[in-house]
Amino acid sequence: MDKKINPLDFVRPNILALEPYSTARDEFKGGDISVWLDANENPYPNGLNRYPDPHQKKLKHAIAALKGVREEQIFIGGAGSDEAIDLVYRIFCRPGIDNVISIAPTYGVYEVSAEINDIALRKVPLGDDYSLPVDALLDAADSNSKIMWICSPNNPTGNAFHPEEIIRLLESFNGMVVVDEAYIDFSPYPSLLGVLDKYPNLIVMQTFSKAWGMASLRMGMAFASPEIAELFARVKYPYNVNGPTQEELLRRIESTDIRNAVNEIISERSRLADTLQQLAMVHKVHHSDANFLLVEVDDPDGVYDGLIADGVIVRNRNRVTGCKGCLRFTVGTPAENDRVITLMKEMDRK
Repeated sequence: MDKKINPLDFVRPNILALEPYSTARDEFKGGDISVWLDANENPYPNGLNRYPDPHQKKLKHAIAALKGVREEQIFIGGAGSDEAIDLVYRIFCRPGIDNVISIAPTYGVYEVSAEINDIALRKVPLGDDYSLPVDALLDAADSNSKIMWICSPNNPTGNAFHPEEIIRLLESFNGMVVVDEAYIDFSPYPSLLGVLDKYPNLIVMQTFSKAWGMASLRMGMAFASPEIAELFARVKYPYNVNGPTQEELLRRIESTDIRNAVNEIISERSRLADTLQQLAMVHKVHHSDANFLLVEVDDPDGVYDGLIADGVIVRNRNRVTGCKGCLRFTVGTPAENDRVITLMKEMDRK
């Protein structure tokens, strides 16, 4: 990029000046300690009586190796990506003054978190076939625009945006570009983690909830320049990831290979899309680079209710602007997909 961007220029002054809460584990610099009397913990061992590592050092070491980044570029959130989303607002956006820009339709938490933090969110509709409206996004910005939210692959549309389009935003937008890659493992495009060092105004979010199958653990990540990652660590609550979760995630990272599961989901995605597209009541199965399909149908509310009556729940997106008539189908196991296909065929014949 031609212009030199300092991401700290976009940070709220009070956050730059913030002295973070210092925990007992922050202040401990190492040594031969056998008696811990610093943190008012219950002294009787039960496996849970000690506070966890507030910096998740072992976990960051494993994630750095897994993702090909440096440990000082990692933030780990204990509420999936939602914690990182909220922290982005708190770090960069002055309540009642600044604004953010988002594609639409997209993941709803960006807007909810904006409302909680009293930040105006400017929605820019996606283009034809849910394409990325790069020029319109840039035109929507003003001097108080601090964040641009890009979910790729996008939820609920399912399509990923070409990395070069996002790089154009990074090079043209005078603010932080946050790329939410929750579904990146199902996409044909590479992660933007590969250009993290080149673009200091880039934040990449990922999660262990989707391809890794650990939604119950609620573990999300944000990757950024060391300066921005340090601000995440400064603003977060001290023990935001509990000890058992850290240990379980570390164990699974070291022992799990997700490639077979991801490949099967991608294969099933194609099978489900091809089959649903043949039904008369299905107008369009939108292209997907994620683990779900957005499907436009006749009478979406009726189809949704019919599936519910037979014990199958999907997501009704009919009332979301830009998704009129659409249901969102997560790609299940082959047996679950067979059941969906059977039920949809039965409704199609009625």
